Amino acid sequence: MKINKSIFHLKSFLIGILFFQIQFGFSQEEKNSELYKTIMSKDSLLFNVGFNTCDIKQFENLLANDFEFYHDKDSISDKNKFLQTLKKGLCANTGTYQSRRYLVPNSTEVYPLYKKGVLYGAIQMGIHQFYEKSVGKNESLSDAKEHFGSTAKFTHVWLLENGIWKLKRSFSYDHQNTSTAGTTSTIFDNDEEITKWLQQNNIPTLGIGIINNGKLQEIKVFGELKKGVAAPYNTIWNVASLTKPVTTIVALKLVSQGKWNLDEPLDKYWIDPDIANDPNHKLLTTRIILSHQTGFPNWRFMNQSKKLDFKFKPGTQYSYSGEGMEYLRRALEKKFHKTLDQLANELIFKPLKMNDTKFIWNDISDVSRYAVNYGNKGNAYEPVKNKTANAADDLLTTIQDYGTFLCSVMNGDGLSKKVFEEMNSHQVTQNKKDKYFGLGFEIYDLGNDNYALSHGGADQGVQTLFFLLPKTKQGLLIFTNVDDGYKVYEKLLLNYLGKNGQKLIDIETK
Repeated sequence: MKINKSIFHLKSFLIGILFFQIQFGFSQEEKNSELYKTIMSKDSLLFNVGFNTCDIKQFENLLANDFEFYHDKDSISDKNKFLQTLKKGLCANTGTYQSRRYLVPNSTEVYPLYKKGVLYGAIQMGIHQFYEKSVGKNESLSDAKEHFGSTAKFTHVWLLENGIWKLKRSFSYDHQNTSTAGTTSTIFDNDEEITKWLQQNNIPTLGIGIINNGKLQEIKVFGELKKGVAAPYNTIWNVASLTKPVTTIVALKLVSQGKWNLDEPLDKYWIDPDIANDPNHKLLTTRIILSHQTGFPNWRFMNQSKKLDFKFKPGTQYSYSGEGMEYLRRALEKKFHKTLDQLANELIFKPLKMNDTKFIWNDISDVSRYAVNYGNKGNAYEPVKNKTANAADDLLTTIQDYGTFLCSVMNGDGLSKKVFEEMNSHQVTQNKKDKYFGLGFEIYDLGNDNYALSHGGADQGVQTLFFLLPKTKQGLLIFTNVDDGYKVYEKLLLNYLGKNGQKLIDIETK
């Protein structure tokens, strides 16, 4: 009986992995770990940038010199043969078809490899699907329609070679001609279509986080950090006013712990010199600040005097204010003798392992992952490089980190039942029907006892937004790095939130 050697090698290797796991307690990496994010970033470069766009250079850079590819329907390939197959087949101008790879959400598992306690590599396992373009007679590749090809499992062995991650072995197996149950293909699953859509709208970079069942189910990052540099899975963004919900949760967790009071006058801890002689400062509380009823302008520099003042009596109406959040920061810092970033690290970032989230520019671990901010005419802005934490603006984070934070918010982690209910209650009405402000979050009344929590962010070269639906445990997070990134919001809301997305749009456009 003849034995297919490639299948023999494949089975032997996979059995070896299983044995290693059993013998040595081989543990899976958590999705918010540095190793998991690193491997996902390499996967994105290999497929989203390399395979799906036929960028052969990505493969040349990421594959080890002694790379080997094992395929259950084909023979073993070394690096040269693998690259030649790509060049002459899938990526040839005269090729008869082109294939696109789609990573099935939540299918990826990453396992570390150690030698004497030192990390030397990782094993990545998952499920991916392939969509193909079949070119008919007298038809160009660009005109061909895409169709489902196959689903397969894969195992990648990544090794650190002189500090650089290289793909050493790749196994593709269990190919089936059926789509994975529960997955659907839309424009947002099609890299080619999403790239065209972004180009049409002049969006340099787009990040999407999809929340289902109270968990961050999927992360998508498209476009470029800057010209010629593809945006990785763990792109770092300035999210503008999405900073405010983080400051809010710092305060609400302290309230839940009995260390802070929502309704205690803040003049016990801080009085801004500009308003020291105005008795209205005695009315300022954390509740009034988080519901944006301070009477402050958004920023004092908007006043002709450049000084802080009251436009109305605190607690009597709604008016959005970044100054209010900064006022709260100073009070918190005076009370606890810690900076806001220290408090956030203790209460939020470290417990949730949000390792890429920073208030201060110099604390970023890898500036090369930062999404450069652009005007709507293609002009790049200088990044804001805060040296101290701003409670209202310029937080630096990733889709992974902020999506994890939002799931924690929606699930009420670290908040008492009473505080969670206060956060979700209508503290003040806004100027639109069915729209309110709670504590730190906008609230949209969707009817039938359903509602959404939201916040947006807008600065030079920044447009960000999220919606959380606590009743259905759904959510959507959108980051863009351009002045008019808001123009893609509607399509994204309709695609991912359906009827609820339409209700949100109706409330905003009434």
